[in-house]
Formats: sequence, C-alpha cells, structure tokens
Amino acid sequence: MSDPLDEVGLWALIREDLSCHRNDWSRPGFRAIAVCRFGQWRMRIRSKLLRAPFSVLYRAMFRRCRNGYGVELPYSVKLGRRVVIEHQGAIVIHGSAVIGDDCVIRQGVTLGNRYNDRPREAPQLGKGVNVGAGAKLLGGITIGDNAVIGANAVVLNDVAPGDTVVGIPARPLRKKSTGSSPDDIDTEDSFETDTTMA
Repeated sequence: MSDPLDEVGLWALIREDLSCHRNDWSRPGFRAIAVCRFGQWRMRIRSKLLRAPFSVLYRAMFRRCRNGYGVELPYSVKLGRRVVIEHQGAIVIHGSAVIGDDCVIRQGVTLGNRYNDRPREAPQLGKGVNVGAGAKLLGGITIGDNAVIGANAVVLNDVAPGDTVVGIPARPLRKKSTGSSPDDIDTEDSFETDTTMA
C-alpha cells in the first residue's frame, strides 16, 4: 500500500478524513485518525531534536484518544485514505496492522496479534472492508477487498475478497441460490427454527 502522505500530504488527508466523518471535527474517530496521521507525519522530520516537540505533542494527543475516547490507533499502523471510525470505545489496533482505503471500523473492534511468540503479526485489511461492532481480527491474516466482518465475529483465518463472515470462529456466509436478496443467504451450518406457537 502506498503512503497517503506521499500522495496528497498531511493537510489534504486530514480534510479528506474530516469529510468522511460528516465534517464533524468533534467526532472521536476523526480525532484518532488525525492524531495517527500527525504521528506519521512527525516521523518524517529527520532531526530528532527538531522532531522532539512534535513527539511530545503526539504522545499527549495519542493518550487522550486512547484513554478518553477508547481508540488506540498508533502511528505505526499503515492507514489508508478515507478510513472511518464510526463509533468510539474499546477499539484496539495493533501497531503492525494495515488498514486499506475506504474501510469502516466500529466500536469494540480489535485488530491484534494471536501468538505471544509472533508479536508483530497483525491483520491486513484490503480496500473497502466493513468491520462490525465488537469484531476481533487476530493474527497475521489478510482480509480481502470489500469483505464484511459481522458484529462480534472472531476472525482467525484469511477472508476472501467480497466475502461476509460471521460467528465464533468466523465462517463465510454462502448463498442458497442465485438470487441476491438477503433472504437467499445462509450460513454454512444449517439451523432449524421452530415456527410453531406454543
């Protein structure tokens, strides 16, 4: 993934992020992303002496986002363009994670590692990935472009582009037939429901 700072620069990125967050600068998701972008930008200052005041400011803002808003998004994350953090609270993003362009992340999401002996492994999200509330994506997995991760899913394996996964552990939904209505989708496991009234 190319570096968005190289493509458009810091201020253009922040304006784009603000637009994606309904032009509301007070939204915690926008603030967390802006702090992440600022942290990435400050690392381009080669002189440690010149970088030092920006680093102090970054650390203070990062702690505010983590402790005040519940969004832990370190500067080392490879963050694409137009990423939206829809709601705040209990969001933890591993420093080695990759989040592609146009992704949506909701409250309670973890993008983390799975094994203590492989601490740098983290999920890589393609473009347009939609992550539901409470989902946990763990380990060095790849989530394909335009995939949908259901709420509270625990994803331990790669997800193909365009797939929707749900459950614990997460499994892909499959279509019952060639139709495209929501009624034509079923999970791989079949569940029987009693429709009779007691």
